[in-house]
Amino acid sequence: MRTLNKCSILVTIYIILNTFEYMINIKDIFKIKSEDEFELMANKIFEFQFNNNNIYRSFCDLINKSPSDVTNSKQIPFLPIKFFKSHKVISSNKSIEKTFISSGTTKTNFSKHYIMDLKVYESSFENSFEYFFGDIKEYTILALLPSYLENKNSSLIYMIDKLILKTDNKNSGFYLNNYDELREKLISLKNQKVLLFGVTFALLNLLEKFTFQLPNLTVIETGGMKGRRKEIIREELHLIIKQGFGTNQVCSEYGMTELLSQAYSQKNGIFKCPPWMKILIREPQDALSFKNNGSTGGINIIDLANINSCSFIATDDLGRTKNKNEFEILGRFDNTDVRGCNQMV
Repeated sequence: MRTLNKCSILVTIYIILNTFEYMINIKDIFKIKSEDEFELMANKIFEFQFNNNNIYRSFCDLINKSPSDVTNSKQIPFLPIKFFKSHKVISSNKSIEKTFISSGTTKTNFSKHYIMDLKVYESSFENSFEYFFGDIKEYTILALLPSYLENKNSSLIYMIDKLILKTDNKNSGFYLNNYDELREKLISLKNQKVLLFGVTFALLNLLEKFTFQLPNLTVIETGGMKGRRKEIIREELHLIIKQGFGTNQVCSEYGMTELLSQAYSQKNGIFKCPPWMKILIREPQDALSFKNNGSTGGINIIDLANINSCSFIATDDLGRTKNKNEFEILGRFDNTDVRGCNQMV
């Protein structure tokens, strides 16, 4: 038998170590239909990230967790979200195509999400849109997102820009602070299916100037007040939006810089995840202990689209689960930044 030289051995080892990445077909993530399929993919991705993400591996080692200890997704360690501010959280040696940067309460305390493959992000938000809203070509998409031109690194802006292009509709587009122009566009499209993405404070600013009767309009509020207005509860906010726009179709989007997937609330403030995303409610001070449905606690997120960074994140958000894969957002822990990925001043 021929003896392998040192170089050949090193090449063989490199191939073995990198083969696991290609055992996961990215397209299969967005074909998940059942809980069993989700669990199987979650375990595969955990093992991959355990072996390829140095930051995540160090965290797992610190709490003495490895793939041999895990039989279901609740046993997988959840990386505290603050690591995206202090470390380069990556699970791939591919080159970086794009870096998404969050907004924050200071000019330096930003989260960074290093994206190796923008096609994964695009597949996630396109499949998610279709899952919740149907064929995108049936819509005109308008976006009221102040500071769009100033923020070139927003994951939300990137998503909506691509969705607007997917509509293939000349009426789709962005609006900044040009409320008069947006009013005219909304009125001209009142008999068509229109979807308006809006930063919460900007939607309220618009409704202080104008009122509408647009029963075909779907409003998706996101991003919160950003310190521009007094915070109000979601029920009150949605009532103002319904009355101001003359529509019953008011939704919310839940996403963040550190995720490549989004959850949506289509009624009553109850959010649902796409099939490749899951919410777990943990004890506020213990990312490894989980609470039952109906209990309030910290939100842990499994986002399988985060295959090249970290799919298992313990957030700073508070919430509670309702039914299977349904949840509410109740607020944030004290002393954490105001979240928002659509605006960076």
